[in-house]
Amino acid sequence: MEGLQKVALVFTIIGAVAWGIIGLFNINVVELITGGYNIFSRIIYIIVGICGIINIALLFYHIKADR
Repeated sequence: MEGLQKVALVFTIIGAVAWGIIGLFNINVVELITGGYNIFSRIIYIIVGICGIINIALLFYHIKADR
């Protein structure tokens, strides 16, 4: 499970950096890499979203474990 957590964290960080680039420079890196908004960019967005949900679950797990 620790490997999944690390992979999820990496994807979440990549997604956060991509959003930061959109906010700062109005450049969508995902669409640049995939050639526009298509099935590949949707898959990347879905993977990053799932990883974010995994990280939310881990946050609550660690909060519960600290008590």
